[in-house]
Amino acid sequence: MNGLDLRHHLHVFLLRAWLPVAIIALWWFTSETNPSLYFPPLSEIVDEIVGQWIFGPRLVEDLLPTLANFVAGLTIALVAGTVFGVILGRSPVLRAFLAPIINFFRSLPSPALIPIVLALFGLGNSMSIALIAIGAVWPTLLNTIDGVRSVDTQVRDMARSYRLTPWQIISQVVLPSAGPQIVAGYRISLQISIILIVVSEMVGATRGLGYFVLESQQLFQVPQTWAGTIMLGLLGYLLTSVFVVIERRVLRWQIRMREATGAA
Repeated sequence: MNGLDLRHHLHVFLLRAWLPVAIIALWWFTSETNPSLYFPPLSEIVDEIVGQWIFGPRLVEDLLPTLANFVAGLTIALVAGTVFGVILGRSPVLRAFLAPIINFFRSLPSPALIPIVLALFGLGNSMSIALIAIGAVWPTLLNTIDGVRSVDTQVRDMARSYRLTPWQIISQVVLPSAGPQIVAGYRISLQISIILIVVSEMVGATRGLGYFVLESQQLFQVPQTWAGTIMLGLLGYLLTSVFVVIERRVLRWQIRMREATGAA
């Protein structure tokens, strides 16, 4: 990394960091003298986060189960959405046959499925995983179908002329061509999963980050409620940042192509 790149990254970092730092500083100093019961000092909330969530028992009892359920549900949604998206994208007949069912279920708000999922899976981890998988699968499925359908027919014909096997066509032609659109679906599925893990734990779990926030609110433990809410925000930000890093690595060929053509 040369000096010009270093200055550019430093400039971007300062541009992005100044507002959060200013908000935290303002919150810190104003809350120290605020007598309101609903807005405890930020120092007290930070002590709660560090003492309970980072180095305390909440890490194992609530945060790790939340992450495990989130990863399991999201993985099922991404794999199922991609596999069935490729199948439906390559089969016009099957796509037309299942279109009414897909359009019906994708129109249902995910929280509306909670009573049904609760009846099928009961309280606990399986309910959270199932709700995430069912609610987050649709963006991946629909984007994969559109991405597969948008592959250039000349590219497909050329692949067939080289006598590639169906698996080679999918893995070496279809998926790379549809990759940007599929990853865009992954991003939406990720955001929906973050919402659903919180909702599922608030209504159908006995532990987890969402359960802790609801319980502390009902017990009128205001600093704990703030700490849990901030942890939810930090968790969502961290997961999104990890996804962006993976996305840039997976689609680096597209980013380089944009830079080469001046499209970015």
